[in-house]
Amino acid sequence: METCCILYNPKAGNGRGLNEARRLDSIWSGKSLDYIDVTTIADIRAYLDSLPAETTVVLAGGDGTLNHFINDMGGGAPARDIYYFAAGSGNDFLRDIGKEKGEPPFRINEYIKDLPSVTVNGKETLFINAIGFGIDGYCCEVGDEMRKKSNGKPVNYTSIAIKGLLYDFKPTDATVIIDGNETRYKKVWIAPTMHGRFYGGGMIAAPEQRRDAPDGKFSVVIWHGSGKLKTLMVFPSIFKGEHVKHTECIDIVKADEVTVKFDKPCALQIDGETILGVTEYSAKSSARMREERAAAQTT
Repeated sequence: METCCILYNPKAGNGRGLNEARRLDSIWSGKSLDYIDVTTIADIRAYLDSLPAETTVVLAGGDGTLNHFINDMGGGAPARDIYYFAAGSGNDFLRDIGKEKGEPPFRINEYIKDLPSVTVNGKETLFINAIGFGIDGYCCEVGDEMRKKSNGKPVNYTSIAIKGLLYDFKPTDATVIIDGNETRYKKVWIAPTMHGRFYGGGMIAAPEQRRDAPDGKFSVVIWHGSGKLKTLMVFPSIFKGEHVKHTECIDIVKADEVTVKFDKPCALQIDGETILGVTEYSAKSSARMREERAAAQTT
């Protein structure tokens, strides 16, 4: 009987990570499944190397679980096949590659190499989907607080966003530097950098972005200048990617490097993981990361 090591994140899926991962009991009923809490593994690379070569390894979690895994691996590709089973709540990575929750595990090695990076507060990390800065980061901040009090109930980010637009969230002016070109923006609502098309649990922020694009560039999205009423009217269209029609207030630029500086602190999210009180982030595309690795190897 085939042996499978299921590395699950108990915090995924609003704290239902193990229950979600256990759906594999029926999906893979003919295999021997060993469930291991991935958050208890101090050195994931060493742990994977210690497993027998014939053991199938499955990572079960959401976008945040993927983010932690790729960064715990140090950015290097695993020496063995890694499979993924969606057990999260947002699952934007899953959407972006055309999969649906509940499908059997699939190999993800090609998706977790050559990734872009973001630097926040002097710390550089890789990301697999997107960096959110603005009301998207605000939604993650509020969602985290609601999750602590909800005993596992799902968090409705759309509702949080609409209430934020109506009452609590205030846009700020920002400076955006894209591939060395600096632009000053007024009333910035969101300023994400997208490696995939989706973020925020289904928002299609960058419909033309492709994570496997030959040029390796990402998309920088700046929603700016619109008043509260217009923003409220246009916002629902982001779930269909139709917000891009509003070129008077939405800029989307393909780039290799970007720095976004807000005039006041705001919550930021990296693949759904929240960082509070941020005024600036810088990101490098997967192509730029490859260039830097190649240059480092020749010195």
